[in-house]
This record gives sequence, C-alpha cells and structure tokens, in this order.
Amino acid sequence: MIDTQDAASSCAIAVMAKASAPGRTKTRLTPPLDPGEAAAFNTAFIKDIVGNILAAGQSARILPYVAYGPAGAASFFDAVLPPGVGRLEAALPGFGACLQATLGHLFALGHPAAAVLNSDSPTLPPVLLAEMAEVLARPGDRAVLGPSTDGGYYVLGLKARHWRLLEEIDWSTERVADQTLARAAEIGLPVHLLPPWYDVDDAPALRLLHGELIAGVPFGASRLARGAARHSEALMRRLLSAAGLAARLDLPDIAAPDLTPPEIAPAADPPRPRVS
Repeated sequence: MIDTQDAASSCAIAVMAKASAPGRTKTRLTPPLDPGEAAAFNTAFIKDIVGNILAAGQSARILPYVAYGPAGAASFFDAVLPPGVGRLEAALPGFGACLQATLGHLFALGHPAAAVLNSDSPTLPPVLLAEMAEVLARPGDRAVLGPSTDGGYYVLGLKARHWRLLEEIDWSTERVADQTLARAAEIGLPVHLLPPWYDVDDAPALRLLHGELIAGVPFGASRLARGAARHSEALMRRLLSAAGLAARLDLPDIAAPDLTPPEIAPAADPPRPRVS
C-alpha cells in the first residue's frame, strides 16, 4: 500500500500493461515471433519498464504503479511485479478512457503529478522519467510528453486533470502525439517535450531492440544511458541461441550467449520535435 505522505510528495508513474497471454498480447510481433514468445516478451517488457521507473526513483521523487487489464488479471501482476509497486485495474472500453481513469485514480491518491507510461519501451532511459518528475515538480501548470518514433507517445505526465488532452485522439495511429499537442495548445497548457524513443511493437522495432541489447548499437544518436532491460535481454539471448530468432529477424549470425553487451558509446542527442 502507498503511504499517503509519500503520495503527496511524489510523482506517480503508471505503466499501462496487459497480462501476458499467447495470442492476445504483442500480436504485432507475430511473426517473426510465435504467440508464446510474444507473450514472453510482453512479460519481460513489463518487468524491465518497472525496473526503469525504480531506477529513475533513485534520483527523483517517483512512485511506481501498473494500471492493468483485462479485468481480473491481478494474480498475473502479483506474480511478476516486485513489492512496492502499486496496482490499479484499468479495464475500460477505449484506450483514452483507460488513461483518464488511471490518471484520475493517481490524483485521487494525493499525488501532485501523475503520468501514464507505455509497456513496450524496455530500454527507455530512466533519466527521462526523472526529468519528467523534476519538470512536473516545478511551480506552474504544464504537461510533459515523450513522443514515440511511430507518432504516438511513450509517456504523458500531468499536474491536473486536463482531460481535453485525451479527447478526439486517433489512438494507435501516427497522429496521436500531434493531436495531443494540438489539444494542449487549445487549452493553453505548456508542454515540456522529452526526446523521442521507440516502441517495440513490430519486427523492425524488434531488430532495433536487438541492436541495443545484443549488438551494442545505441538507438539513433542517443548518448543517454539506456534502461538495463535485463529480462528482455535474457529472453532475446535465449531465443537467439535455441529458437533460431536471428534467422527469423534476418540478422547476422551472432553467438549471442557468449557476448557481453559493450558500453554504449557517447553520441549526439537525438533531435527533439518542434512545437510551434
């Protein structure tokens, strides 16, 4: 249970997650994965993303939550989440309704700032979540948006119930981030933009993840320290070794189990989207 005093001084970050089930989770990864492998990656991603929130909490006042579906899936999350992570059921028709219910619940718990985070960016740098919490702790109302490279967003942080940001949004399209920024402009809400990151929701993105975790290729031109993603890395190495994943992804032949991921080399920061 979250202490009310801790809630009143912390930014709440809730991962929007689905309980893993073959054929029902991460279906856009099939193929190249089979349904069981896709479900296993869903579980690994959830564990790693929660780990990124906990890592961010070492330098910022952050409390982690998971907002989950479908209804009645609490036992799955009880089994995979570490102690101290709050659980909220968010099983409503429509993604926007789930986001609104989750943010509303976090504000009702007494948090001065609340955020919803995607469940498929396991290498998201924890420093970005810490930056969001720090920005939301400053005086004055604002939102924080972390755009995804596919046109959506990986995180949305608020200090108040600005539900207009969730209205008239074409969810699961490349227009989501732009439409959200347009809604913020309508209501005069300043938006702090974080650097873009990617979602692992199709085969090309799975190759990007392989590049980060196995081949030591940083995402884009980022010099940010990526999330550890230990569970995702362990699963990918196992599938590369025993399940022929390299061939299915059309990757070079790599002896994955014998590799130690090299240190990510510094490079220029990725470009930030412009807000007019």
